[in-house]
Amino acid sequence: QVQLVESGGGSVQAGGSLRLSCAASGSTGRFHIAWFRQAPGKEREGVAAMARNSAESKYADSVKGRFTLSQDGTKNTVYLQMNSLKPEDSAMYYCAAFSRPLWLRDRALDEKTYNYWGQGTQVTVSS
Repeated sequence: QVQLVESGGGSVQAGGSLRLSCAASGSTGRFHIAWFRQAPGKEREGVAAMARNSAESKYADSVKGRFTLSQDGTKNTVYLQMNSLKPEDSAMYYCAAFSRPLWLRDRALDEKTYNYWGQGTQVTVSS
Protein backbone atom coordinates (compact mmCIF):
# COMPACT_ATOMS: atom_id res chain seq x y z
CA GLN A 1 0.00 0.00 0.00
CA VAL A 2 0.93 3.61 -0.35
CA GLN A 3 -0.40 6.88 0.96
CA LEU A 4 -0.34 9.85 -1.36
CA VAL A 5 -0.38 13.48 -0.21
CA GLU A 6 -0.75 16.30 -2.70
CA SER A 7 0.36 19.88 -2.17
CA GLY A 8 1.19 22.98 -4.16
CA GLY A 9 -2.24 24.02 -5.30
CA GLY A 10 -3.40 27.60 -5.10
CA SER A 11 -4.77 30.55 -7.00
CA VAL A 12 -2.94 32.03 -9.95
CA GLN A 13 -3.71 34.30 -12.86
CA ALA A 14 -3.94 33.00 -16.40
CA GLY A 15 -0.49 32.53 -17.88
CA GLY A 16 1.03 31.77 -14.51
CA SER A 17 2.62 28.60 -13.16
CA LEU A 18 2.22 26.19 -10.29
CA ARG A 19 4.09 23.08 -9.26
CA LEU A 20 2.07 20.33 -7.63
CA SER A 21 3.75 17.72 -5.47
CA CYS A 22 2.65 14.18 -4.72
CA ALA A 23 4.48 12.73 -1.75
CA ALA A 24 4.28 8.96 -1.35
CA SER A 25 4.62 7.11 1.94
CA GLY A 26 6.80 4.56 0.19
CA SER A 27 9.23 4.53 -2.67
CA THR A 28 7.78 6.06 -5.82
CA GLY A 29 9.95 3.62 -7.70
CA ARG A 30 7.45 0.91 -6.83
CA PHE A 31 4.44 2.66 -8.31
CA HIS A 32 3.17 4.10 -11.54
CA ILE A 33 1.90 7.61 -10.81
CA ALA A 34 -0.61 9.86 -12.51
CA TRP A 35 -2.37 13.15 -11.98
CA PHE A 36 -6.09 13.58 -12.52
CA ARG A 37 -8.32 16.59 -12.15
CA GLN A 38 -11.98 17.20 -11.60
CA ALA A 39 -13.80 20.48 -12.05
CA PRO A 40 -17.24 21.09 -10.53
CA GLY A 41 -19.94 19.37 -12.54
CA LYS A 42 -17.44 17.53 -14.71
CA GLU A 43 -16.04 14.03 -14.76
CA ARG A 44 -12.58 13.33 -13.46
CA GLU A 45 -10.03 13.36 -16.28
CA GLY A 46 -6.50 12.11 -16.58
CA VAL A 47 -3.93 14.85 -17.00
CA ALA A 48 -0.52 13.18 -16.95
CA ALA A 49 0.91 9.78 -16.14
CA MET A 50 4.36 8.37 -15.60
CA ALA A 51 5.64 4.81 -15.54
CA ARG A 52 7.58 3.96 -12.41
CA ASN A 53 10.89 3.85 -14.20
CA SER A 54 10.16 7.32 -15.59
CA ALA A 55 11.00 6.05 -19.04
CA GLU A 56 7.50 6.64 -20.32
CA SER A 57 4.93 9.31 -19.77
CA LYS A 58 1.64 10.38 -21.27
CA TYR A 59 -0.15 13.70 -21.26
CA ALA A 60 -3.68 14.70 -22.09
CA ASP A 61 -3.89 16.70 -25.30
CA SER A 62 -5.23 19.67 -23.35
CA VAL A 63 -2.00 20.01 -21.35
CA LYS A 64 0.70 18.85 -23.76
CA GLY A 65 3.52 21.33 -23.96
CA ARG A 66 2.38 23.11 -20.80
CA PHE A 67 2.53 20.46 -18.06
CA THR A 68 5.55 18.33 -17.21
CA LEU A 69 5.97 15.38 -14.88
CA SER A 70 9.12 14.69 -12.92
CA GLN A 71 10.09 12.75 -9.84
CA ASP A 72 12.62 12.91 -7.06
CA GLY A 73 13.29 9.38 -5.91
CA THR A 74 15.20 10.56 -2.88
CA LYS A 75 12.10 12.35 -1.63
CA ASN A 76 9.56 9.82 -2.89
CA THR A 77 7.82 12.71 -4.60
CA VAL A 78 6.37 13.21 -8.05
CA TYR A 79 5.90 16.72 -9.38
CA LEU A 80 3.54 18.22 -11.93
CA GLN A 81 4.91 21.46 -13.27
CA MET A 82 2.08 23.47 -14.77
CA ASN A 83 2.93 26.44 -16.98
CA SER A 84 0.84 28.79 -19.09
CA LEU A 85 -2.16 28.02 -16.96
CA LYS A 86 -5.63 28.71 -18.30
CA PRO A 87 -8.92 29.24 -16.50
CA GLU A 88 -10.07 25.86 -17.82
CA ASP A 89 -7.26 24.22 -15.84
CA SER A 90 -9.09 25.14 -12.64
CA ALA A 91 -9.99 21.95 -10.80
CA MET A 92 -9.21 19.72 -7.86
CA TYR A 93 -6.05 17.83 -8.78
CA TYR A 94 -5.51 14.30 -7.53
CA CYS A 95 -2.45 12.11 -7.46
CA ALA A 96 -3.04 8.42 -8.11
CA ALA A 97 -0.90 5.28 -8.17
CA PHE A 98 -0.90 1.58 -8.92
CA SER A 99 1.75 -1.08 -8.42
CA ARG A 100 0.93 -3.78 -10.98
CA PRO A 101 3.95 -4.52 -13.18
CA LEU A 102 2.68 -3.34 -16.55
CA TRP A 103 2.20 0.30 -17.50
CA LEU A 104 -0.05 0.43 -20.53
CA ARG A 105 -0.04 3.70 -22.44
CA ASP A 106 -3.61 3.35 -23.61
CA ARG A 107 -4.81 2.98 -20.03
CA ALA A 108 -2.44 5.39 -18.34
CA LEU A 109 -5.00 8.20 -18.10
CA ASP A 110 -7.93 5.95 -17.22
CA GLU A 111 -8.91 6.37 -13.57
CA LYS A 112 -9.93 2.70 -13.40
CA THR A 113 -6.27 1.79 -13.72
CA TYR A 114 -5.42 3.32 -10.36
CA ASN A 115 -6.18 1.94 -6.92
CA TYR A 116 -4.46 4.49 -4.66
CA TRP A 117 -5.60 8.09 -4.48
CA GLY A 118 -4.66 11.22 -2.60
CA GLN A 119 -7.08 13.74 -1.14
CA GLY A 120 -6.48 16.37 -3.79
CA THR A 121 -5.23 19.93 -4.02
CA GLN A 122 -7.22 22.80 -5.49
CA VAL A 123 -5.99 24.81 -8.44
CA THR A 124 -7.81 27.99 -9.41
CA VAL A 125 -6.81 30.02 -12.44
CA SER A 126 -8.38 33.41 -12.89
CA SER A 127 -8.66 35.26 -16.19
